[in-house]
Parts: sequence; C-alpha cells; structure tokens
Amino acid sequence: MAVKIRLARGGAKKRPHYSIVVADSRMPRDGRFLEKLGTYNPLLAKDSEDRVKLNMERVQHWLDQGAQPTDRISRFLEAAGVRAAATRANMKKAEPGKKAKARVAEKAAKAEAASAE
Repeated sequence: MAVKIRLARGGAKKRPHYSIVVADSRMPRDGRFLEKLGTYNPLLAKDSEDRVKLNMERVQHWLDQGAQPTDRISRFLEAAGVRAAATRANMKKAEPGKKAKARVAEKAAKAEAASAE
C-alpha cells in the first residue's frame, strides 16, 4: 500500500483549514485516511505557532514506515528540522518568451541609440 502524508481540506468557502493526515494514495483528497497527524491553518500569520501543528512522534513513525510526504508537507518538516532541505527545480514559467525578450532588447537598443545622439 502506497501511503502518503498529505493535506485534507476542511473549512468553509474561502476559509480553508487543513488536516495533516496519513492516507492511502488511492483515496480521495478529503476521503478516508489512516491517522490525523496535525493541522494547518493558512489564514494565520506565518510566524504564528498555531499555523502548523504536528505530532512529531507519529510523523516520524510514519516516515520510518515508508510514508511519502507531499511537497507542502515536506516543506513543513524541513522548517521543523525533521528532514533535510531538498533542492527543488525552479520552474521558469514566469520567464518571458523569445519574442518578448527580443522586443525588450530592441527597445533597449533604441533607447541607447537615442541617448547617444
């Protein structure tokens, strides 16, 4: 059985509240889970102690059993010092395309030529 440590969403519309759970990877996001390990409230300030609450003993138990944390959970564990910080691929989705880069270069060349005169 492939076990994951992941978030299960709760709360009202536009007021999310997440439970950190251990679940079979084949179960739906908010469906059946094996154990609740903690909570995550993204509406609280980032420096608030109540933003992320974890039962570290149980988290370590499930990690030892082979449970795989999702990306968000692994970030929580890295912040808590349980896991080593992993290097992540920095996606370049926000980088402009070739034509936009060419337009910027052309505009810069025109501005440089105008300032040289």
